[in-house]
Amino acid sequence: MPRDAAEKYVERMGAALTSAGLARLPSRVFAALTVDPDGRMTSAELVETLGVSPAAVSGAIGSLSQIGFVHRERERGSRRDIYVVDDDAWHRAMMQHDATYAPMLAALDDAIDVLPPGTPEHRRLFVMREFLRFVGTELDAIGERWAVRLAEIDAGLTRS
Repeated sequence: MPRDAAEKYVERMGAALTSAGLARLPSRVFAALTVDPDGRMTSAELVETLGVSPAAVSGAIGSLSQIGFVHRERERGSRRDIYVVDDDAWHRAMMQHDATYAPMLAALDDAIDVLPPGTPEHRRLFVMREFLRFVGTELDAIGERWAVRLAEIDAGLTRS
């Protein structure tokens, strides 16, 4: 991809992710990694590409790692980290719902146990808990359907 087109994509995708609630710099780092040919960049490459400090890149990578969008690898024979985005980063991030929701579900369970049934707060927390359980079940089903669809995509790409 030509450099100017890549820069435009990084800014546009970064803005879209920021509008969706992700902080601005992690959004831009994620976008830069997704448009990199091998999806792998060092901190120095991200600093140069985005015009930000190494400390800013480190913080952004921490945020992205926490939600499952990127992971770190060690460059062979070096002490440098390489930040990697997988082709299926969205899927991997969404499938971490158990780790994300478990603490919330535990807090909701504890609160529901001590609230008197029939009160507005009991109902509110009960509905919240049931929604998170529902979403988790649906995400598992989506993950299964995605595996089938990804196999179809891969088969189509190998024929092209």
